[in-house]
Amino acid sequence: MKRRKFIGMIGGAIMASPHFARAQQAGKVAKVGVLGPPPTTPLVAEMYRAFLRGMRESGFIEGQNLSVIFRYLNDARGPFVAAAELVQADVDLIVASGPEIALKAAIRASRGIPVAMLAVNYDPLERGYIASLARPGGNITGVFVRQVELAEKQLDLLTQAVPGRKRLAILWDVQSADQFSAAVHAARSLNLDVLSTKLETPPYDFASAFRTMSRSESQFLLVLSSPLFTRHRKRIGELAIRHRLPTMFIFKTYVEAGGLMSYGVDLVDMQYRVSAYVAKIFNGSKPADLPVEQPKKFELVLNLKTAKALGITFPRSILLRATEVIE
Repeated sequence: MKRRKFIGMIGGAIMASPHFARAQQAGKVAKVGVLGPPPTTPLVAEMYRAFLRGMRESGFIEGQNLSVIFRYLNDARGPFVAAAELVQADVDLIVASGPEIALKAAIRASRGIPVAMLAVNYDPLERGYIASLARPGGNITGVFVRQVELAEKQLDLLTQAVPGRKRLAILWDVQSADQFSAAVHAARSLNLDVLSTKLETPPYDFASAFRTMSRSESQFLLVLSSPLFTRHRKRIGELAIRHRLPTMFIFKTYVEAGGLMSYGVDLVDMQYRVSAYVAKIFNGSKPADLPVEQPKKFELVLNLKTAKALGITFPRSILLRATEVIE
């Protein structure tokens, strides 16, 4: 489907939507449906707490004038059923947090209900969900990070941390396809040789993937973001050390679990900022008129214990740029 046609369809639906007006009625409880990853990791749990904190700061207090219903992407019945349940619960707005499937499910179920997204691992502009960053159009707005720019910075920092290495392995899956394309482009600009290591069928065999990288004489590794990687972050970190691969991750939770280094967005801050969109929409703004934002806070996190295990000494320039250093 053409992007303009798609945006026109979802945009036209919102003009007749009663949800804006209903959320504004005096004495009404605003109902938010959140569709995203399960809070099974400290990071995701902290993200949801940040969202509720932001809502409170905007005057929407759970249990008083705000009701929040959570549904998760790991629902055994699938994300589309989970999103449909939110609509059946008569929510006024859906927060689609995480990978593209969250937004897809929210759109299919929403019937013109406003959607505030936290887009991770995909570009909503290139995929046609919004018309532009300044004026997204339709009933979707929110925040996202451009993966091309992030991949370039990650590889720049990684090559500075371990200079002289040229054989780069990239670990990815279908959910990080956009990131992979950006990473390959960035690697080529740095004259790096790329070994693509794509994991195909869950549950993933990480041990086999690392053996492949080792046999191919990879010298360092970029691990892309996937919900199916996160729960195995400690295992990935252990394998990277075993195979002597200095590794760059996107989120600091990997470094806290034993990874070498990470550079990426502050997802807690991004989820907090989504709450501002929700509050503005409840206060009468239209999603079509709220510019889509990109993150302002980035984190470079280093693990000195892992560096020592790998026989690496971080250059002073990298240490000085670190947001956090784990001893």
